[in-house]
Amino acid sequence: MTCSPKRYFKIVKTIPRAWNEIDRHELYRAVREFHQNRLVNFIEKNDGTTEIVLSERGKRRALRYKFDEMEIKRPLHWDNKWRIVMFDIPEKRKQAREALRSKLRELGFKEFQKSVFIHPFECTDEINFIIEIFGIRPYVRLARSDAITNEAELLLRFKLD
Repeated sequence: MTCSPKRYFKIVKTIPRAWNEIDRHELYRAVREFHQNRLVNFIEKNDGTTEIVLSERGKRRALRYKFDEMEIKRPLHWDNKWRIVMFDIPEKRKQAREALRSKLRELGFKEFQKSVFIHPFECTDEINFIIEIFGIRPYVRLARSDAITNEAELLLRFKLD
């Protein structure tokens, strides 16, 4: 799909406004984390600027996630650990909160409480991807537990032996 030059200029004009709305500390933290995980590389340019580009590892990870087709793989053997997603997302971010709840249910999570969801299989990368997409990292916590009350009920719900 192509756009007219007029449309391109309109898009470019909105960039400075959008840039002002970005939480700089959160952006720097995310870039630093991506660099530590070897997902991006820094390239120093001759004009003194630094370019951030996806590394090969970052490209593979980015392509691995198709948001609408995302699923959590069931391993051959369960490691007896529960993955718990807890969140306290403010009312002003209600739409993101509801989108997160919906996506967690879609991925097979069971609602333990209104803002606590549980799953038996490894899903850290998927959850990190989702919370980055929705821009809600400060409000979401992940935990792993080897025991939980009502475990027998969860074992049945997830069809685990």
